[in-house]
Amino acid sequence: MNDTITPFTLAIPQADLEDLNRRIDQTRWPDAETVSDWTQGPPLAKIKALVDHWRHGYDWRRCEATLNGWGQYKTTVDGLDIHFLHVRSRHENALPLIITHGWPGSVIEFMKIIGPLTDPTAHGGKAEDAFHVIAPSLPGHGFSDKATETGWGIPRIAGAWITLMRRLGYTRWVAQGGDWGSVVTTAIGVMKPDDCAAIHVNMPLVFPEPDQLQDMDPFEQAAVESLAHWEEKGSGYFKQQSTRPQTLGYGLADSPVGQAAWIFEKMWAWTDNQGNPEDALTLDEMLDNIMLYWLPGTATSSARLYWESFAMGVASVRLEIPVGVSVYPRETLRPSRRWVDRWMPNLIHYNILERGGHFAAWEQPALHAKEIRDCFAKVR
Repeated sequence: MNDTITPFTLAIPQADLEDLNRRIDQTRWPDAETVSDWTQGPPLAKIKALVDHWRHGYDWRRCEATLNGWGQYKTTVDGLDIHFLHVRSRHENALPLIITHGWPGSVIEFMKIIGPLTDPTAHGGKAEDAFHVIAPSLPGHGFSDKATETGWGIPRIAGAWITLMRRLGYTRWVAQGGDWGSVVTTAIGVMKPDDCAAIHVNMPLVFPEPDQLQDMDPFEQAAVESLAHWEEKGSGYFKQQSTRPQTLGYGLADSPVGQAAWIFEKMWAWTDNQGNPEDALTLDEMLDNIMLYWLPGTATSSARLYWESFAMGVASVRLEIPVGVSVYPRETLRPSRRWVDRWMPNLIHYNILERGGHFAAWEQPALHAKEIRDCFAKVR
């Protein structure tokens, strides 16, 4: 077994960037939407503005240098090369934390919380709040390998993360995540490895039971309505990626504008904004993330995780491990404390935030770093 950990330096060939520019210049644009809002998808003018910045104002080398500056590595786990950031704290007794992104995110989501977590004294925290941060790219995402066979679903990824933490020499650690990161982190919690002290999620996989749909308070009613709206109006991507990821990939792998629009729409739908994605995230931030799909060509491989994981559906699971939950107001899943208590008997942290959306670490880094600190302070 090859358990070597190898430093990884990102150096995208200039020819790949020139190819991107050529493809953008040759874009065959669709006609404009026939509505005055986003109900048919991202408006043509919004995508043209994003792509114009991508072509004429965006600097990939800046993002590349940032990633290289954090410390990137690769290691082979269960036959796949896994890409990960590993940023060690200078503080003694820092708690190792593996933090996992989702779709359509990447390790770019964590750029603004790595500093506060690893060096809390420089960001208003205390030395005893420090973490060593490990941020892997999911298989088929970013610069991790793409699976060439079926079977790389959530349990296998969770097992790979446990292997990764042990390979790094950590004997007591915690795990955190949102979106797929929440699903993977929850799976780690179900497995209850002896060395994982606790988990924290910001998209808790908790759904109300039939008896809990009676006598709901306004918060719970809004949560049920949010999920119903997603199922009716916002789940098209989910159905496509979980049933025909290969079909989708032919268009997105060939068209940078198609790939950008597929992701940009979620930046609008899932962030806490006032009508535009750039209310929550800058164009550069969103393009950094889009580039982690375009450059390694992961449209199909990232979508395939849905195909692997949702054939049997998704449901609440019981977690005996210490768990923390943060609920952000623009998240799709916003379970109440009453719903959570039924499935998480060892709940050590539950908080409803006043602002923030699906990409919590990215949108509200100060709030999210505090949530992580407050939660895991209970198990230090």
